[in-house]
Amino acid sequence: MSMLEKYTNAIDKKDESTMNELLHDDFKFTMHKSGNTIGKADVIKWAMSGDINQDKARVVYENDEIGVHHSIVTFNDGNVEAVMAVYKYKDGKIISLETGATPMPK
Repeated sequence: MSMLEKYTNAIDKKDESTMNELLHDDFKFTMHKSGNTIGKADVIKWAMSGDINQDKARVVYENDEIGVHHSIVTFNDGNVEAVMAVYKYKDGKIISLETGATPMPK
């Protein structure tokens, strides 16, 4: 199973242990929609909250240095977005994640 498949499964199953294993200690998540950047602990907390509900998740591309992932995400507030995510890897872990999101009709 690829790193992005493991990451997607960890979010879906709210598997905190696997998220801790996959994310580098220096991990940074940049959300281009808001411009916010958050770290490993905040991403794991958000994922464990159940706010991220992915559908039609697929790995577009992945190698040892980078991964590209697309999914339709429904948030608890009812917003639905098509999310393209680019992951960079370091030391066999995810070191960074940047997303671009397009609002979808509800």
